[in-house]
Amino acid sequence: MKPGDQGDVRFGERRTARGEVLRSAMTSGPAILWTLVFLLLPLLAIGFISFMSRGPYGEIEWPLTLENYKRFIGFGVLGFDPMYPVIIARSLVMGAGTAMLCILAGLPLSFFIAGMPSRFKNVALILVIIPFWTNMLIRTYAWQIILAPGGFLSNLATAVGLLGPHQHLYPSTFAVYVGMVCDFLPYLVLPLYASVEKIDWSLPEAAMDLGANGPATFRHAILPQVAPGLAAGFVLVFIPATGQFVIPDLLGGAKTVMLGNAIAQQFGASRDWPFGSAISFLAMGIVMLGLWWYARRAASNGEEALL
Repeated sequence: MKPGDQGDVRFGERRTARGEVLRSAMTSGPAILWTLVFLLLPLLAIGFISFMSRGPYGEIEWPLTLENYKRFIGFGVLGFDPMYPVIIARSLVMGAGTAMLCILAGLPLSFFIAGMPSRFKNVALILVIIPFWTNMLIRTYAWQIILAPGGFLSNLATAVGLLGPHQHLYPSTFAVYVGMVCDFLPYLVLPLYASVEKIDWSLPEAAMDLGANGPATFRHAILPQVAPGLAAGFVLVFIPATGQFVIPDLLGGAKTVMLGNAIAQQFGASRDWPFGSAISFLAMGIVMLGLWWYARRAASNGEEALL
């Protein structure tokens, strides 16, 4: 190869590299810019405001301080206050409880849809996502009417002895769970159904031929195959359920305070943006830490983390 030919080859390689960089910038650039402007910059702003102080009239002012974080974990200027640690625990418990209830309801529903004739599966999936066609606020108000004192369900629960004379289905923690499961169940059913559709049924048949009973067959031959869908559905339900504030506020009668309610209170009526930012930042950190721990556990144990 002549020296001139080598120069032409290098020039062509540089031109190809520049073309690839340009194509990459054109395809991924808008997504990167969107993430930077609407995700990273707001997070940085919230993180910075969380170290600021609240002024006498709710304004954000200097100096920088750690008091907002100390107050959130219970160590404020007036001593230990367990209110916010209790809110953290309640939010995590309700988020995990909602996800587990969705799993209990979504497992049989996913298997039922997967076992239907092909011409009915799309109709069943549409019925699953139909609640998304209605605003969540409207659905929550509907549950207020359905579970209202003096309604059919409340009277029936009182008649069979599930409720006392002065107890009601709404407002209550039970009503909050009902509303949460109703709203978040499709988030679990859809990824779980995708895993159920791919089950290799020769494995359960082999397990039963080798003497495994029904529960053992489900645990060792079926559940590992649907574990990815369960994990994805659990995450999709747990994260928004932990930060939910509309449903607890409306169906809990403003008595079931969760992280979302506390954040809304600080950015709204209390006008304490630094403390609200600290709650938001720490709440996100707690959820992300839990997801990181679960991912590490799932990676070390394969797909046995859900078993």
